[in-house]
Amino acid sequence: MNRSDPPRPTPLWRDGRYQFSGWLASPNFGPRPGSTKIDLVVLHSISLPPGQYGGDDVDRLFTNQLDWNAHPYFKTIQGMEVSAHFFIRRNGDLVQFVSCDDRAWHAGASSYRGRNNCNDNSIGIELEGVEGGLFEESQYETLTSLCTAILQHYPIAHIAGHEHIAPGRKADPGTGFDWPLLQQALGCTSQYFPDGIFEKNTFQK
Repeated sequence: MNRSDPPRPTPLWRDGRYQFSGWLASPNFGPRPGSTKIDLVVLHSISLPPGQYGGDDVDRLFTNQLDWNAHPYFKTIQGMEVSAHFFIRRNGDLVQFVSCDDRAWHAGASSYRGRNNCNDNSIGIELEGVEGGLFEESQYETLTSLCTAILQHYPIAHIAGHEHIAPGRKADPGTGFDWPLLQQALGCTSQYFPDGIFEKNTFQK
């Protein structure tokens, strides 16, 4: 198959949906521009309210069902219509909101390696956590399995954080994310990752 051809259904994928993920459809998506190559994975961190884990508020945000009056922080993001393709909870559970063949609304104003509007060509993965915080072993295990499946199905050439595609505006997943661990688990060369990320030793336990 030519790498620019649309992905074909496999036991792991059908219509952009990963078969080992739960599914909760978000209305916040759209078509990708014609002839777009899906070659970028963007990693994020999110928790609602910030620093509180285990609830369903992230699900509600991505499906436009969040009660803006339920917490004071929610007033600061009232009206936002956002989504990611995937969300990995602290216990490693995985839910998908948007088909990877479609354009989710996770990157915002962004640019990476000479291309703007990273939503157009990327798959967005949210990890339940906070900017600069540590992530759970179960999250890395799920992330590794998911990224392996994505790499096998889509012509991925880059894996970056929100902080790398929107520097100065975003700082997630931050210094608590173990990039060397992910690289080793995936067996990818450093060329897949942001320039200088391993030399800078950004991971802080």
